[in-house]
Amino acid sequence: MASLNVGNLGGYLREQRRNAQLSLRQLADAAGVSNPYLSQIERGLRKPSAEILQQLAKALRISAETLYVQAGILDEQGREELETRAVILADPSINERQKQVLLQIYESFQKENAADVETDARTDAPADGFGDAAGSDAGTPPPSQ
Repeated sequence: MASLNVGNLGGYLREQRRNAQLSLRQLADAAGVSNPYLSQIERGLRKPSAEILQQLAKALRISAETLYVQAGILDEQGREELETRAVILADPSINERQKQVLLQIYESFQKENAADVETDARTDAPADGFGDAAGSDAGTPPPSQ
């Protein structure tokens, strides 16, 4: 069976499994997949679906998005965001509820900043197309002397 082009997903999964101190069988059981199937994924012989990746991520307690990037399902553009999420999810010093709250706060800041950027883009582009040079003093009283 030829190796599929699934990025470095197999090696990454193996590394995450070892970091979690799980055997192949333990991870397969936790993710609800067969042991041979997981072995084939790790060796690059099978390309798992997004659903299987999500199950593996949950079992490994890592971000599913990180696995999606490794599998080539998502672009690299949001890599920093994914790494931030992965760090939060992997932090052993906080509990699951705290991790979810942190992720919700992070998402709300992202949405707020995206809205600010969108608003700035609209206000920076003048409707008349002339920029600030044309009529920038219109309607403003002259300075008193």
